[in-house]
Amino acid sequence: MSPRWVTLRPLETSCPQQGQGMPGLRRSLDKDFRPAQSRTDRARVHTGCTSSALGPGWSRPASGPGDPAAHDAAAGGTVARMSDSLICPVVRRAVHADDSALGELDRRTWSTLHAVQPEPPRPGAPFFDATHAPEDFLVAEARGRIAGFIRLVPPTPLPTNAHVRQIQGLAVDTWARGCGLARTLLTAACEEARRQGARRLTLRVLGHNTPARRLYESAGFVVEGVLPGEFLLRGIYVDDVLMGRGLD
Repeated sequence: MSPRWVTLRPLETSCPQQGQGMPGLRRSLDKDFRPAQSRTDRARVHTGCTSSALGPGWSRPASGPGDPAAHDAAAGGTVARMSDSLICPVVRRAVHADDSALGELDRRTWSTLHAVQPEPPRPGAPFFDATHAPEDFLVAEARGRIAGFIRLVPPTPLPTNAHVRQIQGLAVDTWARGCGLARTLLTAACEEARRQGARRLTLRVLGHNTPARRLYESAGFVVEGVLPGEFLLRGIYVDDVLMGRGLD
């Protein structure tokens, strides 16, 4: 099915304070996603992307509100932050030509904080495959390169479950963290899920991934279920946490 688009435009400012995400997003009639920006300088937004290295339903960590440095420390490094001039990315749907860039981003952002696979994706491994199609992904671009992605899909093929969408992957590149880009991708995913007729949005996150859980909670997600000790990761049993929110 060919993608249809909505535009997200700002009501006030183009550059929110660090940790606050994109303020004042609203629907318009254009055919792309636009995070909050100034009325006089609106950059185009595209969408697309999630990681084939993640298992079904797994959401990547990303810089969250309050303490965006927490994920960087957990991932084992310090990263540069985007300047305020880069807080207004373009969000669009992924295309096949993004395969290489998304694959490299997926490999760079792999971390034991969120991964349920034992190793990161191998260099050069395809990002898209039979179960991870470009149309399932939204990508954010800044400074002419892909800065992050989110994957949005139905959680099951059942007609009785067709009113639900699930985030199955969220990643922000190291150089683009700390400026609300993850929140922008979440907002775009919520808008796209609504456009598709969904009434609920869910995700799964590892219990020890505190930065990601804080981000999701700030975006209206609540814990709806926990599978204690569901995964054994490097000798430690880790909970599988289901989170969700309504889209009404």
